[in-house]
Amino acid sequence: MALSLDGLPEKPAPAEAPSPPVGRRVQASLVFTRGGGTTVLSRQVVPYPFHITRAFRLHPESPDLATLYLQSASGGLYAADHLTLAIAARAGARAHVTTQAGTVVHRGGPEPSRQETRLTIATDAFLALNPDPLILFPGAHLAVSTEITAEPGARAIVTESVACHDPAGEDRPFDRLDLGLTIRTPEGRVLVRERSRIDGTAFTAPDSPMGSHRAYGTMVVLGAPDDARLAGLHLRQAADAAGCLTGVSPLPNGAGLGLRLLALDGGALSAGMDAVFRIVFETLSGCAPGRRRK
Repeated sequence: MALSLDGLPEKPAPAEAPSPPVGRRVQASLVFTRGGGTTVLSRQVVPYPFHITRAFRLHPESPDLATLYLQSASGGLYAADHLTLAIAARAGARAHVTTQAGTVVHRGGPEPSRQETRLTIATDAFLALNPDPLILFPGAHLAVSTEITAEPGARAIVTESVACHDPAGEDRPFDRLDLGLTIRTPEGRVLVRERSRIDGTAFTAPDSPMGSHRAYGTMVVLGAPDDARLAGLHLRQAADAAGCLTGVSPLPNGAGLGLRLLALDGGALSAGMDAVFRIVFETLSGCAPGRRRK
């Protein structure tokens, strides 16, 4: 036993509170421009854990449309990560950005894992961003923020989706999910602003606002032409056939269309999102989305 100078036993030092996890702060940047009659990736800053493939030409009937696959080199999002992806489509550029698989969101802590997406789309540009679902593991604490700045005449399809998964098969819920969307003009006028939050226990409870569904997806469509294929009934039928519950409505301030999809699991959600995406992509781009094995 250690003694102090006055002969009394020393008091044990107070235990230090554990330090909160320090996640990665990383931003990737991609710029698509039109040159030589096609779309090229004119600038790229892709630090770890981001990784990209080369630009593929998957559309013989539209060789100017570039398809790019995003990849993660780290196995997903971890506690307190803050990852930002910025994509710019300059005038006349036509690009499709997707992923090769879903992204796992691991157990978090008081500080959420953050994923920010910032899109800038110029007049006469077309950008489709449709990543595979974010897979929420038990205890995941995720905040997703998407900001879109679109010039008049810009066309875009932006999707976002999440699904729950417990590798142990015990149906343990995620911790919390925050979702945010902002669409604005280049002058800064906000056209759409949406915020939502739900706890994992509420998401999976018997009286959940999601019902028995465990997967959720959204799609934003900007600059869509007046086309019968984009009627709400037609899109709902396509997604419903894949096992999804689907809603379609106009966005505020004439910004475009908004879609929401619910599914029992991530597989059904992916099928429904893909069915709707194919219709919208072909309507806006003039060709079906290219196929490459993931």
